[in-house]
Amino acid sequence: MKINQEQYDKIKHVLPVQHGNVSINNIDFINALLYICENGCKWRRLPSEFGKWHPIYKRFRYLVKEGYIEKLFYELFDQELFSGSTYPLFLDSTTVKVHPDTCGALKKMRTSHRQV
Repeated sequence: MKINQEQYDKIKHVLPVQHGNVSINNIDFINALLYICENGCKWRRLPSEFGKWHPIYKRFRYLVKEGYIEKLFYELFDQELFSGSTYPLFLDSTTVKVHPDTCGALKKMRTSHRQV
């Protein structure tokens, strides 16, 4: 899913105004964010058409911390530009058990010392 310039004009008031030397504009950032949400991929797997993944990730972290991302998605839903479903998902290390070998634990070795 991608938004076009006309759709962006309806929601641009939600994001802060960009200043200085910006490597990616807001519409490309939103499209990259929508791609991540839609496909559930890692940031490093973001296609190169959106630009380098690290500046997008850094901007995302900043906008989350400042509360802009929540406002952005509310606006996308209100303008009916994004119709994705949201489900809360919580993972806890106490509910997702792994075998000790996966964590790099040393395996117990049997040693038999027979005296002759």
